[in-house]
Amino acid sequence: MSADARTPSLEALLAQRAVATPFFDREADRIAELCRRCAERFLRGGRLVALGRSPQARSDARHVAVEFVHPVIVGKRALPALALCAEGGPLDRQARLALAPDDVVIAFEAGDRETAAALAVAAERGCETVAFAAVPATTAFAPPGEDRVRQEIAETLYHVVWELVHVVLEHRGTTAAGGGASSFLYPFLSNDMRDDLDAVLADIARSVRRKAREVEQLRVATVEGGAEALHTAADVLRERLDGGGRVLALGNGGSATDAMDVVADLRDAGRAALDLTEDTSIITAIANDVGVEAVFLRQVIAHGRDGDALLAFSTSGGSPNVIAALAEARRRGVHTVAFAGYDGGPIAAGQLADEVIVTPSQHIPRIQEAQATAYHALVDLIGASA
Repeated sequence: MSADARTPSLEALLAQRAVATPFFDREADRIAELCRRCAERFLRGGRLVALGRSPQARSDARHVAVEFVHPVIVGKRALPALALCAEGGPLDRQARLALAPDDVVIAFEAGDRETAAALAVAAERGCETVAFAAVPATTAFAPPGEDRVRQEIAETLYHVVWELVHVVLEHRGTTAAGGGASSFLYPFLSNDMRDDLDAVLADIARSVRRKAREVEQLRVATVEGGAEALHTAADVLRERLDGGGRVLALGNGGSATDAMDVVADLRDAGRAALDLTEDTSIITAIANDVGVEAVFLRQVIAHGRDGDALLAFSTSGGSPNVIAALAEARRRGVHTVAFAGYDGGPIAAGQLADEVIVTPSQHIPRIQEAQATAYHALVDLIGASA
C-alpha cells in the first residue's frame, strides 16, 4: 500500500488544527486571569512545577520549565520552575517532597492516574493547579481534537501564559508602560492602563485571541510551504526505517523538547529513534571536556550510521552545535532533515540539510508551535511500522 493511502493528507492534518482558534476565543479571559494568579504566586516566592509522566507529557513539562527559567526574551527575569517526570519515580511521591503552598502546578495528561494523584497532593498543599484535561483543578482546560492537536494547543497555551505572566509582573511593579520591558510584544498596553489591572487583563485576553490566529496562519505557512520537503523526507525516512535504520533527533532548549517529543511519537509508531538530548551525563561531559559546540557532533560520531536519518530542530537555523552535527551526519551517510525558523538561517542558506522545513517567523514561541505541527505531520506521513 502506498504511503499516501495509509496516511492522512497535509490538508487534512491542517484542518484538524482549525479547532484551536475557537478554543482560544472561548478561553482567553480565563487564560488572562490565570496569568494574574500565577504572577501573584511568583511574587510570593512560588515556583512553577510541571508534571509529566508519559514521554510526550515529559517533553511538555520540560518545555514549560525551560521557558520560565531561561526566557528567550533578552532581559526578562528568570522565574523558578522545574519538571517532575517519570524518571524521578512516582509523581505523587515527588510532589510530596517538592511542593510548597505558593507553587503553581501544571499537569500534562492529567487524566493519568499517577498524574492525578500528584495533582491531588498539590491541591492538598494549597498550590494553584492547572490541568489540560477535565479533572479537578483550580483551572482545568479541555483542548479539543485528537492527542497531537490537544498537545499543540497546550503548547500555545503555556507559551502564552509564560509571556503574559511577565506582563502582569511588570504591571504589578513600577515599570513605565503597562507592559514594561515586554511592551514591544503588547503595544496596546498604554500608559493610562498602568493603574488599571482589569483593563490590562482585558487587553491581554484580546492578545491571546490574536496570538491564536497568528499561530494558526503560521502552521499553515509552515506545512504548505514545506509540503514538498515533508513528503520527500517522509519517503526517505520510511525507506531507511524499514531497512533497519534509525532516526536521531536533537535541538537546544525548547527545541530539545521537540526532539524528545518526536522520538516519543516515532517509538509509539514502532519506529527506532534516539533522542540525543536525553542523557545529561553525556551532554555535560562533552560540554565540559570538549565544548558545547560538540555535544551533538560527538554523539553523531558515536551513533550515526549510513542508513540512519537525523532530525535537527533550531528556531534560529544557525545553532553552531546543530550545524556541526548536520555536517558530521552528512559525512556519515545519514539523511538530514532540519526544522528552522526566521528565514531558515545558515542551515537553509547553506543547504546544510537534505530537507529544510522553514517556519517564517521571528517570534520563537510561535516558531516552536508551528514546528510541532510540522514534525507531527512528518511522523504521520512516515506511518507506523508494518
